[in-house]
Amino acid sequence: MNVFYENHNGMSNNTFITAFTYTTGSGPASVAVVDVNNDNKPDIITANNAANTVSVLLNDGTGTFSAQTTYATGSGPYSVAVVDVNNDNKPDIVTANNAANTVSVLFNRGNGTFSAPITYATGTNPQSVAVADVNNDNKPDIVTANYGANNVSVLFNRGNGTFSAQTTYATGTRPYSVAVVDVNNDNKPDIVTANYGTSTVSVLLNVGTGTFSAQTTYATGSGPFSVAVADVNNDNKPDIVTANYGTSTVSVLLNADNGTFSAQIAYATGTDPKSVAVVDVNNDNKPDIITANYGANTVSVLLNVGTGTFSAQTTYATGSYPVSVAVADVNNDNKPDIVTSNFGANSVGITLHC
Repeated sequence: MNVFYENHNGMSNNTFITAFTYTTGSGPASVAVVDVNNDNKPDIITANNAANTVSVLLNDGTGTFSAQTTYATGSGPYSVAVVDVNNDNKPDIVTANNAANTVSVLFNRGNGTFSAPITYATGTNPQSVAVADVNNDNKPDIVTANYGANNVSVLFNRGNGTFSAQTTYATGTRPYSVAVVDVNNDNKPDIVTANYGTSTVSVLLNVGTGTFSAQTTYATGSGPFSVAVADVNNDNKPDIVTANYGTSTVSVLLNADNGTFSAQIAYATGTDPKSVAVVDVNNDNKPDIITANYGANTVSVLLNVGTGTFSAQTTYATGSYPVSVAVADVNNDNKPDIVTSNFGANSVGITLHC
């Protein structure tokens, strides 16, 4: 563990201190922060693209973490989700394995230890994975964005955490990120992808029992790498936010009703943002935007100033090449902290909210 402190001011009631780094496997491409051992303290999980592993770092309390324990995955894991897929009240690990064209499922055996992976085929080069119940049977299903196939795969949970063969749906070119959220208020989760190759997002509406309509696309900034879906303007309709690698911006597309979206509004970030999270970080009940800026070795925080508009960014230093960001209260002080996976440093960094 490395300890260092850097304090950037400039945001009322919203100051962060870059505090700790921890070693992961090689090439951590994705990070999730979830309590995996049922002690009410969120733990860190990374997908290590160059090591073909996931790292699990258990929270020791007050936001410090144990040394990593690693578990094998398929080849080239690029994205990780942590969700209970077999209904035993223990969160399991799911990875999208870019080099193997598979997903791996690692069951939680209790106390935050995990089984050997079970793999299922996806489309070519799955870059991103989301886990959500898309067919309303109370069993979470797997959805991947397949960068090399220009589609998404849907794998239905058949019970006990086993999954069906994939069904695929077309997206824009080079889908790099996927989110699964009900965007048209019909209680059926829809699919949203960020399409790096066409500088668009695709919206595929759930038409029932987990089948999806043909995509509708909307323009974003250049080269969107990441997508998040959240209600940013308090109208009870989820909006779309993308991190645009090619223009060093985020795009905000407000939900215009029934799952259609307005033209984008762009805001500047640090250089080459590769990941975006949308979370209220300053306790004003308005979700804010946080990006991991791969080319700047920073995170950007853009505060929501109301009606879905955002302040200019404030930046905080990270490790080398931050590629993924998650936001969670890791030290139990009721303030959300920022966690990044630093691809160039083989580490995770924790930026504490103070």
